[in-house]
Amino acid sequence: MRSLEVIAPGPLAVIEDTGRAGLAHLGVTRSGAADRRSHALANRLVANPAGHATVEVTLGGFTARVHGGSVDIAVTGADCTPTVDGTPFGLNSVRRVAPGQVIALAAPAAGVRSYLAVRGGVASALVLGSRSYDSLSGIGPPPLRAGDRIGVGEPAAQYPAIDQAAVEPVRGAAVTLRMIAGPREDWFTDPGALVSAEWTVSHHADRVGLRLTGPPLQRRWPDRELPSEPLTRGAIQVPPNGQPVILGADHPVTGGYPVIGVLVDDDTDRAAQLRPGQRLRLGWARV
Repeated sequence: MRSLEVIAPGPLAVIEDTGRAGLAHLGVTRSGAADRRSHALANRLVANPAGHATVEVTLGGFTARVHGGSVDIAVTGADCTPTVDGTPFGLNSVRRVAPGQVIALAAPAAGVRSYLAVRGGVASALVLGSRSYDSLSGIGPPPLRAGDRIGVGEPAAQYPAIDQAAVEPVRGAAVTLRMIAGPREDWFTDPGALVSAEWTVSHHADRVGLRLTGPPLQRRWPDRELPSEPLTRGAIQVPPNGQPVILGADHPVTGGYPVIGVLVDDDTDRAAQLRPGQRLRLGWARV
């Protein structure tokens, strides 16, 4: 059976697919790839269905050796200068790798997460219908470690040609994320301060969410408590310290902090590529 032997996982390498839909009533969030567009593109390049699992690599440092037969791979997302036996190949392109050869992903200059797809998909065990690792609950296959073997599934019979893979590059400059008003916007004395200020991603940034730093948002009722309410990916919660938190792929299903805004769904993928120290602004979406 074809497989990838992990030589080094880097800071964090996890298996992700499109997640576990429809289980929030059981306390299980969807999870899945943090940057869904890059995950889907990696699968498309190697003729996989979008739901196949990929390896999500955080900040590079990942290396793996191919065993059992040749594999076709693609790498998308943050540009980690992927190589095979030390020879670079292009991001958003397809590369055939022979048995014994080593795939390596370096640390990206911009962005956070890169996606390694293998034609046939990653063949790990299903947990509640998904191969995704949920970092908040621990559900799913655990983070990869040196010595782990990643199974490769059987590819589809056809391999359609792709002329061009068009994708917005991951950049390191300040970005603007679009949002709509949240259900608890009225809990704040000046909700417009969220869009008038420039924010910085703090070092508290992972698959659960991004904590921002900037001028604290002031609550209208500082001593009032909010009962827990359902949450969604891209919700912008504001804890008592006034520093917003943008919820990510592994967000909790409920929470008691007021939600001042919610990112447009497409921009949650861009948020997944923001790294600590990066500047951003939040702007109203046109609806």
